[in-house]
Amino acid sequence: MQLYFFISLTIFFTYGYSKTDVPLGYQLTLEVPFEYNVGFIGRAFLMENNETKPSFKVAMSVEDVSGKYSCSLQVFLGDVKVWSSGHYSKFYTSNLCVLELSHDGDLRLKGPKDRVGWRSGTSGQGVQRLQMLRTGNLVLVDALGSIKWQSFNFPTDVMLWGQRLSVASRLTSFPSNSTSYYSLEIEPSRIALYLNSGKWNYSYWEFKPTKNRNIAYIQLGPKGLELFSYNQKKIAQIHPSDENFRFQPMRFLALGNQTGNLRLYFYSPSMSKFDASFQALNTTCDLPLACKPYGVCTVSGTCSCIQLLMTENGTSTSTSTTASDCGQGISSRGFCKSGNKMKAEMLELKGVSSVLRGATKSFNVSKEACGNLCLEDCNCTAALYSSAKGCFVFGMVIGVKQVENKGSGLLSYMVKVPKGGHGGHGKSNLKKWVLILVGVVDGLIILLVFGGLGFYLVSKRRHSLSNGIATDSI
Repeated sequence: MQLYFFISLTIFFTYGYSKTDVPLGYQLTLEVPFEYNVGFIGRAFLMENNETKPSFKVAMSVEDVSGKYSCSLQVFLGDVKVWSSGHYSKFYTSNLCVLELSHDGDLRLKGPKDRVGWRSGTSGQGVQRLQMLRTGNLVLVDALGSIKWQSFNFPTDVMLWGQRLSVASRLTSFPSNSTSYYSLEIEPSRIALYLNSGKWNYSYWEFKPTKNRNIAYIQLGPKGLELFSYNQKKIAQIHPSDENFRFQPMRFLALGNQTGNLRLYFYSPSMSKFDASFQALNTTCDLPLACKPYGVCTVSGTCSCIQLLMTENGTSTSTSTTASDCGQGISSRGFCKSGNKMKAEMLELKGVSSVLRGATKSFNVSKEACGNLCLEDCNCTAALYSSAKGCFVFGMVIGVKQVENKGSGLLSYMVKVPKGGHGGHGKSNLKKWVLILVGVVDGLIILLVFGGLGFYLVSKRRHSLSNGIATDSI
């Protein structure tokens, strides 16, 4: 089957796609616009499984991604994209994009001159057709119906009802305009949300089964996210806390691209849309990228920059500013330049903590020793000292939030800054203004003294002259 068409800006093309499978030799072609259009989305639906409401649909899409056109195979639940072949690696193309289920059983996306941009890798395995199951699982099956490839084995940022993720697998999401990404990791002792940036990865939320029971896999059931042991017994479950949502079947779990929050969604027939019945983090400041690097999320939920101005007692203050880059002049200056440690010192902020976990941790050290641990490591940018929990060192200044100390012990967040670069100018300027002020005050005092003396002498002379004239008149 060949289908050529051109789709204008943000207009979707749909044709008869009631079939739930396509055979060997199937081919669909999308023409890519010659001129670049910002926000362009061209989409053709080729399969649908309407056993659920809303239904699952399979589409081939051409989209504008950062100034180029990306082509991918996608699965939708209603209007929600729940899987994409281009989630991890984009296939950029020009002129056209072709979806093909070859006669040897390989599902492919191709560009001009038969350049392959994505493939299932099932050539020669007896594949007979591409099929959409009622669970939203896109599968390639042989003549006996055995699955040779399935989209469930390549999770993206969404987990569907009935989908299973084993230990060491994960969901990932990629916020726009950021080099960091989020992940939901399944570990033997817990499931956890992570912020990943370069070589650094820190968790910011976790859920553990009771009694230290180990996890073999997780599965999304109708009542929530279920955790199972190696003997396939359910050992824990995450479900909506609100009774109003307890009886709403879960349809999918999603890791938010922008916030990094984890949510469970159900479908509301009356509203004809998906709503979240559970979210892992309920306040803005608990999200790792609520503020930019070197920013602080305040108790009011707004962002402030860490101000590098020292007070008289040697601690810093955080004031509300709207600087676009809170770490300007700090983060851009590496402390491992040319393998040599840059001279640095620790700037202390009280009443501030971090949402990040999993940092290098040390017990039984003082606050000063905690700061020194960071100073001695050129890759360290911040340290968190807690008299109750120990010392934590971080490789990035992110996820910082203002907290209220409720008697849980001393809490101190320390940021590494270039030595003498945080308050030296402030102090010299202060001295300068003090000297100027002292000079002005001294000048005023001298002026007042001489002015008063002059006024006294003039008044006395006038008084003497006045008395002399009166005597002569008598």
